[in-house]
Amino acid sequence: MDTKAPDFGPPRGERELAAAEDIRNQAFALPPEESRGWQQKVEAAEAQLRVLREGGQVAATIVLIPMGQWFNGRRVPMVGIGGVGVAPARRGQGTATRLMQAALRELRGQGVPLASLYPATQPLYRRVGFEQSGSRFEIRVQVHGLDFQERSLALRPVEVSDLPAIREVYRRYAQRQQGWIDRTAYTWNRVTHPRGETAYGYLVEGSAGIEGYLYLSRRTQPHGLLQELSLSDLIALTPAAGRRLLSFIGDHRSLAREVVWRGGPADPLLFLLREQTYEVKHHFTWMLRMLDVPAVLQARGYPVGFSGALHLEVDDDLFPENRGRFVLEVDNGEAEVRPGGDGDVKLHVRALAPLYSGFLSPSALQMAGVLEADEAALRTATELFAGPPPAMPDMY
Repeated sequence: MDTKAPDFGPPRGERELAAAEDIRNQAFALPPEESRGWQQKVEAAEAQLRVLREGGQVAATIVLIPMGQWFNGRRVPMVGIGGVGVAPARRGQGTATRLMQAALRELRGQGVPLASLYPATQPLYRRVGFEQSGSRFEIRVQVHGLDFQERSLALRPVEVSDLPAIREVYRRYAQRQQGWIDRTAYTWNRVTHPRGETAYGYLVEGSAGIEGYLYLSRRTQPHGLLQELSLSDLIALTPAAGRRLLSFIGDHRSLAREVVWRGGPADPLLFLLREQTYEVKHHFTWMLRMLDVPAVLQARGYPVGFSGALHLEVDDDLFPENRGRFVLEVDNGEAEVRPGGDGDVKLHVRALAPLYSGFLSPSALQMAGVLEADEAALRTATELFAGPPPAMPDMY
C-alpha cells in the first residue's frame, strides 16, 4: 500500500498556473480570457489555489475560499470549495478523490472546522464525507404583480462610499438566516460584478440610514422587446424597505416581464405580494463536510432557553480524530463539547452535516437509515437543531 503523502500545494511558477488554467477551462468550458479574469479575482480575494501533481504533472486543481456561515445566529468559520477540475487524461483513476482528501487534510490542519461546496457530482464528495445540507432556490416574480406604491423611503444609486454600510446591512440580515454565508471579497465580487453582466446597485434609506438595497442586471430576451431583470442581491431590513424595493422593481413593468433572484423556500418579500404571481424553484442542493466535530458543534448557535445534553457516536473514514463518542452540552444557547458519553445517537459524519444545518430532522435521518437513536435522544436532537430550512443565495 502506497502511504506516500500526495504532492499537493500551491502552483509552482507560470507553467503550473497555465496547466491549472487549462484544466479549469476544459472542466467548465471557459474561454481563456474568462478563466484569466477568474484567476485574478481568486488572487485578489486571498482565496487559495491548489494543485495535485501526479507523475510530476499537474493532474487536478481546486480553489479554497475562506468565509463563514451562519447557523442559529452564530458565524461558523467555513471554507467554500470551488474550481474543482481534473485533467481529462486523469479522469476515472481516483485523482479527484485524492485531490479532495488532500484539500480536506490541509483545511483541518489549518484549524478550519467546516467546508462547503455545490456538487457537480455527489458520489465523489460523499466518498470524502460531504452530505446534502441545504438548498438554493430561484425566485421568479411577474413584474406586473408588483403593484406597490411605496415612496416613503428615499431610493438612489449605490456609490462607492456606501459599500461598507451595504456590507453591514447584508451581515445583519444574513445573521438571522440559516445557512447564509458571511461574504468575503470573492463572493461580494460575484454580487457586484456578475459574470458577463453589468449590475446596477440601488439602495433605500431612512432617518437611521440604509434599510435595504439591490443589485440589478438587465437581460435581453431572444424574442420581443421585454427584458428579464436579474437580481444578484436583494436585501430589506424593514417592511418599508421591502415595499420600496418592490415598488422600484414594479416601476420596470413597461420594460420587463419577470424579475428573478436567488434565496430560500419562503422569502418574506413574497408574503407582501397581493397574489401568487411568482414561482419558487429548487435550483441546487449544497453540501457540508464537518472537519472537526467538537469544534464545529461548539461554534454553532442553539435555541436560547434550552438546556440539555446530546450523546453522539460519530464515525469518520478520513479523520480518526472525529471518530468516537462526544457529549454536546447546551445551556441557554451556549455549547460545550467533551469526549465520552453514552453514544445515544449513532451516525456517520456525513449524516451529522444535514442534522447540524437543520436540512433534515433527526426523524427524517432515522427514516433514511443513517441515524440510530431512541425516542428520548430523538426529542433532544430535534429541539437542539430545530430552525428554518437552511438556504444559500450565493454560489462560489
